Amino acid sequence: MTDWMDRPLADIADALQQGNVTAEEIAETAIARHDAWDDKLTAYKNWNPEGALDQAKAADHALKTHNKLGALMGIPISVKDIYGVEGFPIFAGSPKQLPEKFEKEGPVVKAVRRQLCVIPGKTHTVEFAFGGLGINPHWVTPRNPWDAENHRAPGGSSSGAGVSLLEGSAKIAFGTDTGGSVRIPASLTGNVGIKTSRGRWSTAGIVPLSTTFDTPGILTRSVADAVFGFEAIDAKSRHSSTKIRARELSEVRLGVTKDYFWDKCQDDIASVVEGTIAELIDGGAESRDVSLPEAHEAVEVMAGGIIAASEGYEFLTNELPGWAELLHPIVSGRMYTGRDSLALDYMTALRRVQQLWLRAEAQLADVDVLATPTIPITPPIVSEVEDMEAYVAANMLTLSNTMAGNSLNLCGVTIPVGLDNAGMPVGLQLLAKLHDEETLLSVALAVEAKIGTPKERLGPSPLGGSN
Repeated sequence: MTDWMDRPLADIADALQQGNVTAEEIAETAIARHDAWDDKLTAYKNWNPEGALDQAKAADHALKTHNKLGALMGIPISVKDIYGVEGFPIFAGSPKQLPEKFEKEGPVVKAVRRQLCVIPGKTHTVEFAFGGLGINPHWVTPRNPWDAENHRAPGGSSSGAGVSLLEGSAKIAFGTDTGGSVRIPASLTGNVGIKTSRGRWSTAGIVPLSTTFDTPGILTRSVADAVFGFEAIDAKSRHSSTKIRARELSEVRLGVTKDYFWDKCQDDIASVVEGTIAELIDGGAESRDVSLPEAHEAVEVMAGGIIAASEGYEFLTNELPGWAELLHPIVSGRMYTGRDSLALDYMTALRRVQQLWLRAEAQLADVDVLATPTIPITPPIVSEVEDMEAYVAANMLTLSNTMAGNSLNLCGVTIPVGLDNAGMPVGLQLLAKLHDEETLLSVALAVEAKIGTPKERLGPSPLGGSN
């Protein structure tokens, strides 16, 4: 019997269109996977199996009447609980439900709803998306499925997104990425994650952290699935007759840097990523040395927190009065930087990063992508970062490489390329120029064609799926 939740998205969509499987059957499998693993993995803040089956039946009815509404008909999609989704409450990781107006769907969710996808639930998030480890003391911290012995951090702030994919209850997971919040959980859970360019996808209908850096994105189980999902969601792609295809490796100009992105990297992780880059070069990719001192400066500005914290605190003050007082200390310690900063501090920091955007684009002019490690450290065991000092140190290390993508105004993808000495996934980060997702994803497809899918490269996770 074919277990469709383990098949590529393109195969599932084709089988649905051909009538070889029903959306209801797929939804039932997703629900069974969740029932089997939820007690251990806790990916979801809200779970609605009855609603999922109703959505699946609606998709089946449209399929039977040959009413083709899009590539995502009947596909299970989890949504981070920072997006408005009608029929679901929204908490955005806070201890109190947000007002009903925040349940209104924005263009990104509407794009998949119009295609009659199936949304079975909303996944956990760090409080107001402000944290890279995925920890939320108000609720629960989802468990990273790659460690059967220890409760390790799943990555944040889209903390339940990657876990939902490994659980087997979703084929696409929506997240948001302000400083790495799609790429971090994707990398730490052995998934693929796309950070879209700022402005490529609308942030309307998503509770904001930073109007300067927020970007929606998706996580999937492979690059092929990520491209399939991207093209189905992305308005530009839906109206284009040109599909994203894998480049020949011989046509790829791979930017390689030995500065900022490697400075904090564990030796075992650096070895895995360096070995993967060597594979790509041996396969025909052209390696070009890139110096990007702008990365250190831009991350230094972003890590100072003035921009994101000022914009986040302003939102809480004016749209959710009283919510700032509910913040857990691991979030309030950073968010209150915005409360305590001067307008001059904010404008100065903003001017600095905007100047760096132009310099970074010039530095990447002669390459298709920049290749770096995604996360420089093994995800910590949650109990080991309960102390505030330990949390802050691990959080900033986890964010250090991905923040460069946001603070330099780039788009990016992370691809699983191996396991570290603790048996945890290691990601290769590819960064490309603003609004150059087509190049970014065509290169990512070429990488996957060379090294194999995450399942082929990593093997199965100890927890989750059909195990």
